[in-house]
Amino acid sequence: MTGAKPLDVSRETMERLTIYSNLLAKWNPRINLVAKSTLNDLWQRHVVDSAQLYGLVPHPVDHWADLGSGGGFPGLVIAIMGMEHGSPNRVTLVESDARKCAFLRTVIRETGVKAAVITERIENTTALDCDVLSARALAKLSTLLSFAERHMQPNGTALFPKGETWKKELEEAQQTWKFEHQVARSQTEDGPVVLSIAGVTRV
Repeated sequence: MTGAKPLDVSRETMERLTIYSNLLAKWNPRINLVAKSTLNDLWQRHVVDSAQLYGLVPHPVDHWADLGSGGGFPGLVIAIMGMEHGSPNRVTLVESDARKCAFLRTVIRETGVKAAVITERIENTTALDCDVLSARALAKLSTLLSFAERHMQPNGTALFPKGETWKKELEEAQQTWKFEHQVARSQTEDGPVVLSIAGVTRV
């Protein structure tokens, strides 16, 4: 973690994040949880990048759902931070790949965090009725909004980290969806943003 941006978290949270990072490095050669090229910068590229979502919604949060969790970003980071602050009350991770789900459950067990894993495709999952919905590097915004309509409470908030083409995705999505949005610049890279979205309805 030398030279990495520090996180303002407790010692216990840092210990859990370290356990998580070590497990990911151990499992990654077998099931490709993150791109191999990002392993040397795991803390900044994945942990800090995920942690920035935590402060973008008002707390306390009851139910936070993370779609296409993969290696657990941002869902597991949110669950670990939640142990320190008592919010969110519960975290649900949805991932269709059984091997990745085995990894997620291992991290949950080893860190002692409160989170549930659903091994299922997002479109087949029973409506999650969550207050906050997140998805990182999963799909185009239009597709993510269809997931939000299905799984998020009407007054909920969706957080979608997006790369440099986010403006184009936003314009395309606005042709078929009506929603409110705010844009937060990424704290870890120049160009990417986090879209905070509410009031999702079809045009």
